[in-house]
This record gives sequence, C-alpha cells and structure tokens, in this order.
Amino acid sequence: MMGEFFSNLVEVTGFGFVDWGTVLMWVISGMLLYMGIFKQYEPLLLVPIGFGVLLANLPGAGLAVVEGNMVVNPDGSLMNLPEIASRYGIINLLYYSLIKSGILPPIIFMGVGALTDFGPMLRNLKLAFFGGAAQIGIFTVVILAVLMGYSLPEAASMGIIGGADGPTAIYTTIKLAPHMLGPIAIAAYSYMAMVPVIIPAVAKLLMTKEEFAIHMKKMDKQYPPKNEIRHLRAVKIIFPIVLTLVVSVLVPSAAPLIGMLMLGNLLKEIGPNTARLADAASGPIMNTATVFLGVCVGATMPAHVFLRWETIGILVLGLFAFAISIAGGILAVKLYNKGAKKKINPLVGATGLSAVPMASRVANEMALKYDKSNHILQYCMSSNVSGVIGSAVAAGVLIAFLG
Repeated sequence: MMGEFFSNLVEVTGFGFVDWGTVLMWVISGMLLYMGIFKQYEPLLLVPIGFGVLLANLPGAGLAVVEGNMVVNPDGSLMNLPEIASRYGIINLLYYSLIKSGILPPIIFMGVGALTDFGPMLRNLKLAFFGGAAQIGIFTVVILAVLMGYSLPEAASMGIIGGADGPTAIYTTIKLAPHMLGPIAIAAYSYMAMVPVIIPAVAKLLMTKEEFAIHMKKMDKQYPPKNEIRHLRAVKIIFPIVLTLVVSVLVPSAAPLIGMLMLGNLLKEIGPNTARLADAASGPIMNTATVFLGVCVGATMPAHVFLRWETIGILVLGLFAFAISIAGGILAVKLYNKGAKKKINPLVGATGLSAVPMASRVANEMALKYDKSNHILQYCMSSNVSGVIGSAVAAGVLIAFLG
C-alpha cells in the first residue's frame, strides 16, 4: 500500500519529471536571478529572463515555449492565437504573438530612443564614425562561425552579440535563427552587464599609458572646432526624420528598429508638446514590453533545448564578438591618430558599442585614473550613441541578405 501511495504521488506531482537537466536549469535560473537582483547586472532583463527559465523548467507545468512545428496545422497553416493559447498556454500565446512576430524589440527601441540624447554625437560627428568601426566584431564572428560549420543565419545571429544591444540581438535572431534565441539573449545581456570588466581588459591589452592620458579637452583648446552647430534644437528635431529616411532607403530591413528608435527620439526632442508621449514610450510601454520579452525569451530554454554543446559555442563566439568590437573601435582611433595633429583618446573608440551609457562611464573612469582632470564622458557618448544606430543598421544588413 505504501509503495502504491508513493507511486501515485510521483504521478500526480512533478517529481517524476525531474532529472539532472531540470536541476541544472534551476541552478542557471538561480544564477541569472542572483546576477540581476544582488549584483544588479542588467536587472530589468536578467530578472525576467531568469524567471522565464525557471517557468520553462517547472516539471510537468508545460510553460516552456514549444517548437515552431508544434503550432502548425496538418494542412501546413499556422494555428490561430486562441488555439495556441488553448493548447499550449499563456507563455506560448505571448511568444508567438509578441516575440516571434518581432513586435517587442522595435517597441523597446522606441523607448530607448526616448531616453537617448544624440546631441553629443551631433556636436562631434567625427567621433561617431568610431561607433561604426566598433561593429567589426559582428562581421568577424559571422565569418568565423561559418568556418566552424554554422549556417549563415546562425552565424549572423551569433555575430550580432558584438553590437552589445540586447533588443537588436533578439530581433535579428528571431528573424534568422529563432531556435538559438535563448542562449543568444543570455549571452548578449550577460556580456552587456560585464562591460565594466571587458572594456578595461581589452583597452589595457591594446593601449599605452600615453594613449590613456590623451586629454580631450586640452586638445579642443589647442585645436578648437572650426564649425559649431548654431541651432542645435532644430538639428536634433530634423535629425531623426532625416536619418530614418536615409537608412530606410539604403537598408529597408533596418527600418523597424531605426524607425522606432528615431520616433522615440523625435517625441523627446520636440519638447513639452509631446512630453507625455515620450514619457509613455520610455516608461510604461517600454517596461511592459521588457517584462514580456524577458519572460518569453527565458521560456525558450527548457533543459533539452539549452543544454547542448551548441550553447557553449554561442557563449564563446559571443564573447569574442564583443571583445573584437571593442578592439575594432580602439584600433580605428589609433590608426586615425597616426595622421592627425588633434589626437583622440582611443577609449572613445572602445565605447562604440550600444551599451549606453555604461560603456561611456567605464571609459571615463579609466581615463580619470591616469589624469584626474581628463573627463572624456561627453566624447565617449558621441561614439556610444552612434553604436546604437550602427548595430541596428548592421542587423538590417544581415537580415536583408540572409532573412
């Protein structure tokens, strides 16, 4: 009788579904939650992603995102959303309506635009080009991953981690390699959280003490800018409109990200008349989208999907893309300095990532260690915010050719 009781207990509870993979995913979920809650590493994303991983690995709960072939009818058509909700629950309804469709990343980009000030970049357009140089890590890893045997869409999804932009990485992966979404999202946001570690490590490897000490403000006094923007407010309003037109014509597949980014920025720059819209875009709308995005991305990682050798490859190549992007920006500045009288601190190039403003703060702190008067934050922000645009354009190029 007692044996039968325990047998029935196992059947009606989740104990019968627990294996080593499930326990390991609980540990991974706990690590992500620990990083977000106690270490405060990207808590707005790592907490919902970590909890989504936990939901996906609750034994017998059926809260993991199912594979795409599970939502296809016998005649080849996709199930409608009510049917997906009825068969597979709320997580799959949210995933296939908001994530798989590519809706949430552009919505988050609108919020990012409403929080971004492109003023430093517009005042120092020359520095913005180093944000473009920092995208080299993306394309380097695409080539490397293909040589390692990955398909082009998979390689592109891994390479985009080098842009240090979570929503862009997720959007690109959804379009090109949705089966890799979970590991790529974790890699992207984990490495963004590690910017204070990765940037100093790469910079110390490539820069001399003399380069760390290049004083940007003294250079400005010695070689003052020839042209200054007189009507900056008007320029900041015109800029998002013009950039949207130019980028969308050249790279139409980048339009969803760039368009929403610039819409949010335009709402911010117009001023009081659209302040409520800007606040909504950067507040409730963005926060709601972030919660759903994080939980659904985490829910794509049940043990049988995440615990593969492929995941280790994604994490390693993602870190390499990140490091090469930082190195690319630094080396671009060093190359520029060889023929320029007005030197630029190579730390400006190191901030050509989309990790705004963390990358700029880290670079500024490094410069201050070598000279307490060398505040380079405003210069770093020029490269930093241009990196947001650069990574979105790079994603659009990859999607256009491979999507």
